[in-house]
Amino acid sequence: MAGFFKSLLQRFTKPDIDWDELEAALVAGDLGPRLALRIVDDLKAQGRKLHGADIVQVAREHVKSILPAQVPALTRLDGRPKVLLTVGVNGTGKTTSTAKLAKHLQDHGKKVVLAAADTFRAAAVEQLEVWSQRLNITMVKGPPNGDPAAVCFEAYDLACRTGADFLLCDTAGRLHTKHNLMEELKKVRRILGRKDPESPHEVLLVVDATTGGNALQQAREFHKAIPLTGVIVTKLDGSGKGGVLVAIQQELGIPTRFIGIGEKAEDFQPFDPGRFVAELL
Repeated sequence: MAGFFKSLLQRFTKPDIDWDELEAALVAGDLGPRLALRIVDDLKAQGRKLHGADIVQVAREHVKSILPAQVPALTRLDGRPKVLLTVGVNGTGKTTSTAKLAKHLQDHGKKVVLAAADTFRAAAVEQLEVWSQRLNITMVKGPPNGDPAAVCFEAYDLACRTGADFLLCDTAGRLHTKHNLMEELKKVRRILGRKDPESPHEVLLVVDATTGGNALQQAREFHKAIPLTGVIVTKLDGSGKGGVLVAIQQELGIPTRFIGIGEKAEDFQPFDPGRFVAELL
């Protein structure tokens, strides 16, 4: 969001602030109408002449109060694999994020199995397979247009047999407005639950930072279908965006767990709320 806050500094240089313009600018930064209004009300209540630096400081304090002090780490379970589903709409970088998450876990000494549960898009399976070969991580796939739940079921068995710490299931990109596709996601959850009643242990929604408010709507709908435990925000690099992760946290209580800030595998990292707030300028 650094670019966004810099723009506020440059835009509001005079003490006579147009409150409607400021509210619109905050909403445009993807902070959401509710938070934008709270920031404006807080500034109005100060009853003094304000400049851009005052706006940024108050906005920063509000963001800090909404984000958790720290994000829970992905820890392994004892005696069974921890199952993670990555979900989201098409084009958010879901499959790539799944692979990068696998590498992140591998780099931290964890054994990982991948499940290519996006059986409807051959390119997704091929993409994940390339990553699995590059990282030397076992991957389970099914026949084209096969049952995604069956792939996850088989992958769970393999993860158990090989003593894997994590099973990462890359599900098909689906529009949050398509009822049948959301029902299919629920089926994957039910089938995995036969192996472990607590599975999937994590459901991570991948959203594109540049889509703004649409990402919040995606989070709402996916959360209704299958409770989310976290968000992966991609394309945070140089977009001047990122406010949507604050809006998702505020409205739904779902923390951002990882962020993508570039194309390389190392451009994927755990989200650090303190660093995010510190770098708002």
